[in-house]
Amino acid sequence: MAPVTEAVPATASRGVVRRRPASADAVLAVLDPEQRQAATCLDGPVCILAGAGTGKTRTITHRIAYAVLSGRWRPQNVLAVTFTTRAAGEMRARLRELGVAGVQARTFHSAALRQARYFWPQVYRTELPPVVESKLRFVAEAAARCRVTVDLPGRRDLASEIEWAKVSNVRPDDYPAIAEKVGRRLAGFDPVTVARVFAAYEEVRREQGYVDLEDVLLCAAALLADSPKVAAEVRAQYRHFVVDEYQDVSPVQQTLLDLWLGERSDICVVGDANQTIYSFAGATPSYLLNFAVRHPDATVIRLERDYRSTPQVVRVANQLLAEAQGPASRYRLTLRAQRPDGPEPTFTEYPDEVAEAEGIARSVGELIRRGVPPREIAVLFRTNAQSEVLEQAFAERDIPYLVRGAERFFDRPEVREALVLLRGALRAGERSDAGLGADVRAVLAAAGWTPQAPQGSGAVRERWESLAALVALADDVARDDPTADLEAFLSVLDERAATQHAPTGDGVTLATLHAAKGLEWDAVFLAGVHEGVIPISYAETAEQVEEERRLLYVGVTRARVHLAISWALARVPGSRAHRQPSRFLDSLRPRGDAGRRAPSADGVRRKATKTVARCRRCDRPLHTATERKLGRCVDCPASYDERIFAALKSWRSDQAREQRVPDYCVFTDATLVAIAEARPTDRATLASIPGVSAAKLERYAEPVLAICSGEGVDGDEGSHEPANRGQATVR
Repeated sequence: MAPVTEAVPATASRGVVRRRPASADAVLAVLDPEQRQAATCLDGPVCILAGAGTGKTRTITHRIAYAVLSGRWRPQNVLAVTFTTRAAGEMRARLRELGVAGVQARTFHSAALRQARYFWPQVYRTELPPVVESKLRFVAEAAARCRVTVDLPGRRDLASEIEWAKVSNVRPDDYPAIAEKVGRRLAGFDPVTVARVFAAYEEVRREQGYVDLEDVLLCAAALLADSPKVAAEVRAQYRHFVVDEYQDVSPVQQTLLDLWLGERSDICVVGDANQTIYSFAGATPSYLLNFAVRHPDATVIRLERDYRSTPQVVRVANQLLAEAQGPASRYRLTLRAQRPDGPEPTFTEYPDEVAEAEGIARSVGELIRRGVPPREIAVLFRTNAQSEVLEQAFAERDIPYLVRGAERFFDRPEVREALVLLRGALRAGERSDAGLGADVRAVLAAAGWTPQAPQGSGAVRERWESLAALVALADDVARDDPTADLEAFLSVLDERAATQHAPTGDGVTLATLHAAKGLEWDAVFLAGVHEGVIPISYAETAEQVEEERRLLYVGVTRARVHLAISWALARVPGSRAHRQPSRFLDSLRPRGDAGRRAPSADGVRRKATKTVARCRRCDRPLHTATERKLGRCVDCPASYDERIFAALKSWRSDQAREQRVPDYCVFTDATLVAIAEARPTDRATLASIPGVSAAKLERYAEPVLAICSGEGVDGDEGSHEPANRGQATVR
């Protein structure tokens, strides 16, 4: 039988149903030799060591499909578990494409909750208590009982630490000693204080009659351990187990897995110890590393053919791991690129973070001009705080971007509101002749969608990004099926919500390295790769440093074609250049290359310590992007004609009302001030002002130049009275 080509999952793309294989042979035909070995090895314990980009999801879904289609397994007897709802949804979608229905593909928590809710009333004659949606309220009350003052970030840190303790089977009384032993550190809280808040949290939770997600795992494990009847029923139901991302299992999850299995060995685990990056949440690669010790008869298969990245990107990834130390290095996988050659990765040194952000934005803009879609570009960084300067640089250049967070897409309030509005429009029969895209835009405008993205960051921006992703998905659905209407679109959304497969807007992704796990893009920029950030300053032990190396490895292997790594010698312009590039880059950069020296904002190449933008009025260094845009300190007297500035603001308000967007989507206050102070007389001068992108120049040059020449301005058009009072607030 001729091979069939497996495409992107139906629900992962645009709701299009792909052609399905007709037989077990067809399932195997699309696999390489190692993947085929894994797919046909159906008996006994199996360990698949799968490197980044080697097709692990394809392998395990084809393994399940082959077993079912060949008659070896019944789909109802299979339980596949992973760590994210998105990954579980993708697994189910791929299995449906392969013609296999009825397999349970769930997260550990989802599978445990389903079993606990079903068996708890039978064993304990009461319903399972409700599950805590967020620990923060309980942590706040627990801290108050302990007389511990804590702000919102502190509550989040404590909640995360409690989660780690519970999945690691650490009780409050034992926490101080174990935290000291394994090197746990929580900023602002000593281990004894954490233990006290942890114990109080458990009291508050029990008093109010709740269980949390970690308790769900413990409840399911207790049911299996304490009730032979429950254990027998679960083991009769599930005979074959597949565990994805096995390097990330916690002790509680491994305990539950052992109880599901009982004395049997029909288990297949898939993972890569060199992608263990969640130890702070209780994950440990030890179960993967010791799988062959626990199961001496296990079949171990290595997947090392990399179908994701070019040889140039793969070389960087392999070199990064070549220097790795510790237990995971014993199971190092050497990737072998299967794609054609691509461009060499770049290593760029910038004088400061503002210059780095501006340089990345310029490079991203160039890729977009060369035809790379914005959604196929990502900028990754170590901490959330690194996002702000990047967002500003992208906004000033009109480059669309999306900040990827942890909240599930279909759980966001604005998405739930949008679904309600779309269902209401369907019931009301609201449909135009302009097509699905226009109908969805009209409905979502009431929820806050606008054609242009709001500038800056925060809740308004995040809300717009969610709605823009829905609009982009509507366009995709309409492109595949021009007859699609709101009913068809809602059907696609319902299917995606069931699998938690979020749509993506057409914007550059800004995300932390942790949030990028499991994703990939054509182009990846790794920003802020300097000592103190990667590895992070609080990585003190050898194992903590090695986890930081693995985190960088995850970032590198997200790139298909373009990879750019950069760092800044100083935080702000004009400050001392004391930073050093990450130690992990020593073996990655070409020999004798300290990294390409990037130009400063004015395009002149200088030593980092000399690249300082200075105020044109007081000659002090300028530290922020707004000051650099103005060319002066924000607290220095402005030098614009107040009437010119007032006319520009009035014109901007008119434009914003006409376009139904916030004022700053036309020009920010800082850009207006810069225009008013420069009073450009031609397009070239106007284009040189930061914040005036090519698109805005094309759209607004004529009216702006007219205002700057004095046309339509009240009073003497030649007046240049300095605006020393009533200055505009710039942002």
